[in-house]
Amino acid sequence: MKITSEWVLILDEVDQLNEMILASEPYKELQKATNNVYSNKLLVNQIEEFNQMKLQYEDVQRFGKYHPDYSKIMKSIRMQKRALDLDENISELRIAENNFQDLLDEIGVLVGKTVSESVKVPVSNPFFASDSGCGGSCGTGGGCSCSA
Repeated sequence: MKITSEWVLILDEVDQLNEMILASEPYKELQKATNNVYSNKLLVNQIEEFNQMKLQYEDVQRFGKYHPDYSKIMKSIRMQKRALDLDENISELRIAENNFQDLLDEIGVLVGKTVSESVKVPVSNPFFASDSGCGGSCGTGGGCSCSA
């Protein structure tokens, strides 16, 4: 690929867009929420324990109710997930992640529509999916009956 002045201008625009994203409120909220979660030693330990339990859960899923520890592991994973879900810092992190993803989806749709109205942009939020012409994040090239 040959670098032309047009490509240099596009790359400059991309750098400006990156700077705007990094200066955005959703990004700052995401950084703050991530810091709140991962600076809390107790919460980090709970997350690590939950991840270890997920490995056991995946093993149980292969054998189903015939696994010897099925009921114990199923109950334990639900209790650990509920404890994490009820934590205020985890809730704030999830909200911040969703808000940041919405920002990225909106930018993706705007950039895609700038290129062409027929560009299909996978998005996680159904609000933006109606603008993208696709049911959202299908990635199947029309396999989900979208108009890709």
